[in-house]
Amino acid sequence: MEAIHLPSTATPEEVAATLREHGYAIVDNLVPESLMDRIEAEMGPYINASLYGDDGFVGKLTKRTGAMIARSPAARELIMNPTAIGAAGDFLKHATTFQLHLTQIISVFPGSKAQPIHRDQVAWDFFPFPPDYEVQCNLLWAMTDYTEEMGATRLVPGSHRQPDKEYTVEDSIPAVMKRGSALFYTGKIYHGAGENKSDRLRQAINITYAVGWVRQEENQYLTTPIEIARTLPEDLLKVMGYQMGCFAMGYVGDFEDPMTVLHPPAERRVLNTEIMAKKAGYVGDARKLLVDSTTA
Repeated sequence: MEAIHLPSTATPEEVAATLREHGYAIVDNLVPESLMDRIEAEMGPYINASLYGDDGFVGKLTKRTGAMIARSPAARELIMNPTAIGAAGDFLKHATTFQLHLTQIISVFPGSKAQPIHRDQVAWDFFPFPPDYEVQCNLLWAMTDYTEEMGATRLVPGSHRQPDKEYTVEDSIPAVMKRGSALFYTGKIYHGAGENKSDRLRQAINITYAVGWVRQEENQYLTTPIEIARTLPEDLLKVMGYQMGCFAMGYVGDFEDPMTVLHPPAERRVLNTEIMAKKAGYVGDARKLLVDSTTA
């Protein structure tokens, strides 16, 4: 069985629909190699300074290098790629908002063993999310070519619809793709890094988005100094988490919008019921709160 590929012209809606049906999709040549060149140049010193993992899951010959918003202006373009952002927003539209979950370059060195097959949504303390509730939309951007011999990420097709169980590498297929392509996959599909049997480094940029009400794996507010955050565009800041996750999650100070901390006092923004009203369109409890609300 070969992995499912979509062309770079695929719409965000088409990508999201493929995710719902198959649990993953590879979008070929989604960004030019020149963007990967820029990210590689900006992140190279940090990758060199990163430590190898200390167990078989993270990989004893694998490095993981994060804080990409602070360290790499080019990576910000990847995070806000229209197809990626659009597909994540469509796939996670059952939640009021979505946010950036993590940014990380995964460098799998020659000789690295295959990673255990797993689901990414176990990051939330192994919480048993309902089978029909998707909590995240993941991307692995090919920073180098992705071949089976180099340890391309392996997927178990259809496993996003199955109950928890153990899978082996033999149950999986490789997500082979070219540099600049992107593997989209759900938090429910079983997958894992393959064994790097080559003499070449295999690198991917892991950028994941999650629903707005869960805790982020990478703490975006500490890894990106506020001095840098103040220079970033508002749409990126909102994706980072400088927004309400839902109508009562994430406010600051005197029930104010999180963006307040990045602006002078004259631009303070007091929250209102706008977010709740949006949710009220399809959730009965939200409608009831708006109708029955009184000043507490």
